[in-house]
Amino acid sequence: MSLAHDDSEIEASRAPLLDHLIELRRRLIICALALVVGFLVCFAFSKQIYILLLEPFEAGSSLMAAQKSAGHHGPFDLLLVLMHLKPAPAAPGELKLVFTAPLEFFFTKVKLAVFGAIVVTFPVLAWQLYRFVAPGLYRRERRAFLPFLIASPVLFTLGGALVYFVMLPFVLWFSLNQQIVGAGHVSVQLLPKVSDYLSLVTTLLLAFGLCFQLPVVLSLLGLAGIVNSKLLRSGRRYAIVGVFVVAAVLTPPDPISMISLALPICLLYEVSIWCVALIEGRRAMEDALATATS
Repeated sequence: MSLAHDDSEIEASRAPLLDHLIELRRRLIICALALVVGFLVCFAFSKQIYILLLEPFEAGSSLMAAQKSAGHHGPFDLLLVLMHLKPAPAAPGELKLVFTAPLEFFFTKVKLAVFGAIVVTFPVLAWQLYRFVAPGLYRRERRAFLPFLIASPVLFTLGGALVYFVMLPFVLWFSLNQQIVGAGHVSVQLLPKVSDYLSLVTTLLLAFGLCFQLPVVLSLLGLAGIVNSKLLRSGRRYAIVGVFVVAAVLTPPDPISMISLALPICLLYEVSIWCVALIEGRRAMEDALATATS
């Protein structure tokens, strides 16, 4: 009865191809307007946003200063600093970035505004996508799709927070430790370009944000019947090896950064197994109920 009702609901929502194209155009116009507004807002505050993105750089500089004052040098010794010392803030004027072309910083702000516009307007873009495809879905499929629509930006935000508060300070700490200072007449100092720093930040944000989509991807595959919880459990050891390989590629060459990405992804893999098992249990209950009523 429910399936017949769903079929009649979809049949009632059928429309000629021209109507679909008109609807698609309307959704695209809304998305374009949202992106334009988001770009203008982000560009107006691009200087403030860039300064905000420099906070991890300052935190990395403070970690290095605290580590040197404590007499520690290795990455694992830095853990002692974090546990026993409170890093002092960087001295005013210590943090320096450069740009080597007249319009480099302007185009960097443009890129930052584009990236910020996509992030800020993602809820609008996702909602317009859902509203366009929803008429072609069964009611139970729409109910199943909405949690993923909510979970995806939440997980992306968690990945971005891990980058901003944990990964970037360690990346900059690692980079600053490569400097050669106080070795006679030789001095090798880190003076990053504003465009290179933005590329580093956006690359790590995208990499971590996409990696944190693992439960969404695997749950959707489980919903489509492509994978099941038994397959995911049997492939756990291979998945863990793959996660550490990906973490080694995406993060700087130090163990702390790699572990900071690998451990959350392994935890999210376990969450994915639980989500797929939950989907299978719900599907079995629906099948049993359909069999009992038929």
